Amino acid sequence: CRSVSQVPVAEGKSVQQTVELLARRLEALGADKQGTFGVDCETYHTAAALGTQGQTGKLMYVMHNSEYPLSCFALFENGPCLVADANFDTLMVKLKGFFQNAKANKIESRGTRYQYCDFLVKLGTVTMGPSARGISVEVEYCPCVIANDCWNLLMEFMQSFMGSHTPGLPSVFGSKHDSTYSPGDTMVQYMELFNKIRKQQQVPVAGIR
Repeated sequence: CRSVSQVPVAEGKSVQQTVELLARRLEALGADKQGTFGVDCETYHTAAALGTQGQTGKLMYVMHNSEYPLSCFALFENGPCLVADANFDTLMVKLKGFFQNAKANKIESRGTRYQYCDFLVKLGTVTMGPSARGISVEVEYCPCVIANDCWNLLMEFMQSFMGSHTPGLPSVFGSKHDSTYSPGDTMVQYMELFNKIRKQQQVPVAGIR
């Protein structure tokens, strides 16, 4: 089970300095670095020729996660999550008459993976183009696949290094009840996080040097 959330930039600090602060807290707990990770998201919108007059075209998000290198995820807001193989990107090129890539909207999170006992933590810097726009924190409790069985334990661990910025119960957890947590649930959380960061009306933070 995984929680994906945003951590605000610490007062007087840059995005990178805040990421380093979180990393130091994790390392002080005894967490070890376990490589890097990356999640990216490209936005596609319905081609204008297909849109009904006066009706807003639908958006589709095509996403990749380094944890699942052979998969591609296609999501609609408030809709289904399609899990396909990596060739789905080639299919989207062929479907350009139906879906057009909003290239300026590509957003991604990249950073370091940390292992602490049964927990896996990924601290990421969220970027759009050359600018750092925010910080993502993904926390996984590896032994459990039933979301509602481990949320309290997950939250207690997050409080140990996120403090007052520990997130509430993710919306996907509420809809899962006692069913098995899936990789698609993680991608839905990243989609919601990326859309939240896109919509935030703030001065862009300087790009990472």
